[in-house]
Amino acid sequence: MAAEEGKTSDPQFFNLLSSLLHQVEALTNQEEVELRSKIKALGLEVTKVPSKSTLSLDELEIARELDKLSAKLEGVDEMISSAMAADPQVQSLLSGTADVWMPIITANADERRNLAASISADNNPLVDDKPNNDN
Repeated sequence: MAAEEGKTSDPQFFNLLSSLLHQVEALTNQEEVELRSKIKALGLEVTKVPSKSTLSLDELEIARELDKLSAKLEGVDEMISSAMAADPQVQSLLSGTADVWMPIITANADERRNLAASISADNNPLVDDKPNNDN
């Protein structure tokens, strides 16, 4: 079940990034081809299904993989920082929507699962998380 939640939060996050990029492009009247391709590539990378390995990963291998992912995220951070520095409208747009995307970027796996669960509960009218006071 947790894996399913992660699968739904990644596309939502990348849809949000694409939407923000579209807004930036509309505001600046410039197509951000490089940034769009990097977002698409990163989206494909995080949704890849790892190949089945006959050996389980040990802690050092996991640490190496996490280092690789961290390096990719640093590239995204650099792109965002340079875009913000180059255009005050981009800075305004990203700052104004930071409450939406920052929790996803900075969250650990458990926090992402909880966020995905709360988003799906907020979007599902059949889920009622309010206490029933009919007694």
